[in-house]
Amino acid sequence: MPALASLLCGFIFGLGLVISQMVSPTKVLGFLDFFGIPSGAWDPSLAVVMAAGLAVTGIGYALVRPRMPIFAPQNQWPTLTAIDGPLLGGALLFGIGWGLVGLCPGPAITNLATLSPGVFVFVIAMAIGMAGYDLWPARAAVYAGHKLSGATAADG
Repeated sequence: MPALASLLCGFIFGLGLVISQMVSPTKVLGFLDFFGIPSGAWDPSLAVVMAAGLAVTGIGYALVRPRMPIFAPQNQWPTLTAIDGPLLGGALLFGIGWGLVGLCPGPAITNLATLSPGVFVFVIAMAIGMAGYDLWPARAAVYAGHKLSGATAADG
């Protein structure tokens, strides 16, 4: 049942990406082009999508936090709060990739349905990067003793 719930959540997320046109690299790059140099116009629509996403997430967390999960024995909330090198490095790599290509992981996976060769190259490179991160020995040494997600049981 948890796999079905995950599939449904992923479908809803992907549908939201398609409806908001965030699967279009040109839409994202139009937002990142603050000065309108190549296109001539800045597209602020991504800011609206981000604000709406933050509002829905904030309300969702407020409603869900005190409740017990349906498909798990207890809640798992992240506990790591340090702003460290791996976090900053990951954010930097994410931002560079997003700025160069106009895709991040969610829209890239959704975009696989378009059968675009460029999207396939991006997703393959993303998967290699994720696997490389998981296999990087320095990372294992830094996080020895921590769960990968940094989540712990919040309910007891």
